[in-house]
Amino acid sequence: MELLRAKMQRDYPAPPMRRDAHPKHHACVRARFTVDDGLPSELAHGLFAKPTTFRAWVRFSNQSGTPQADRFGDIRGVAIKLLGVPGPKLLAGSEQATTHDLILITTDRFVTRDVEEFHDLIAATVRGRVWLLLFLLFHPRVARNLLQSLQAVDSVLSITYTSPTPYRLGPLAVRYRLRPVSACPGGSTDLANPDGLRQRLFDDLKAADAEFDFMVQVQTDARLMPIEDPGIRWPESVSPFRKVGRLSIPRQDGDVEALATLAEDISFNPWRCLESHRPLGGINRARRNIYASLSAYRHAFNRARLSEPDVERLFDDAKG
Repeated sequence: MELLRAKMQRDYPAPPMRRDAHPKHHACVRARFTVDDGLPSELAHGLFAKPTTFRAWVRFSNQSGTPQADRFGDIRGVAIKLLGVPGPKLLAGSEQATTHDLILITTDRFVTRDVEEFHDLIAATVRGRVWLLLFLLFHPRVARNLLQSLQAVDSVLSITYTSPTPYRLGPLAVRYRLRPVSACPGGSTDLANPDGLRQRLFDDLKAADAEFDFMVQVQTDARLMPIEDPGIRWPESVSPFRKVGRLSIPRQDGDVEALATLAEDISFNPWRCLESHRPLGGINRARRNIYASLSAYRHAFNRARLSEPDVERLFDDAKG
């Protein structure tokens, strides 16, 4: 945690301080998350216990800790905040929250195998390029996972997102996936524009709705689908992803100042969730306190309030 905080202090000596990861947002948009009717009983737990529709905020972002032009290969992220979710949450300080967070990225393998290896990767990154290259030389699987995860994309609405770390689904262990239902409405991305993906997103959502299937992949083989090593891809030939809901993003104008501010201030944590969806594995256990601590530090540095109490009101205001 101290390494990440030191990196944030180095990168942002004066406000505004951005996130240590996924600091560059493309937009924060309104959405609806609908749970499928008629799910088999083995999948009908927590959020998916019965057919319902939640309002949601969705933040699209680039992962790189140093914001860069969208034409470069990167891990892209999508963070979903469901609203109006009853029941106690696992995150300290958010036990009574009516929100539930889901976080996915564009790679189905985490870069490192465990917390220790991730710590060493961050330490090498902070020390400089030569140290990072030496670390990758002696950790070829990390280098492979990292290089394969850096994608150049044309639209954040036309790509698939996955949770490389697993979660509980009642008695099961699963990973999440968000898969686009249809192609983007058209147009092209001007990658000469450093914020081309943002502009494309605004253009597409002014023209048409966007929809994604939300899916889960159930762990069926503990050896091939380990909990404690998220750097290994769970084979779909052993356990295919199964649809449990749909994320619908209606046509809207996301290029407004209030939503840009929300995209900076809003906080996501995989532990802001119901017990039925408890995050699993060492990486997720580390994220519990790290995310909360760094978020509080960033908000205090920027003299900004955590947006959690306001997300429902802002949703209603944005519709007007």
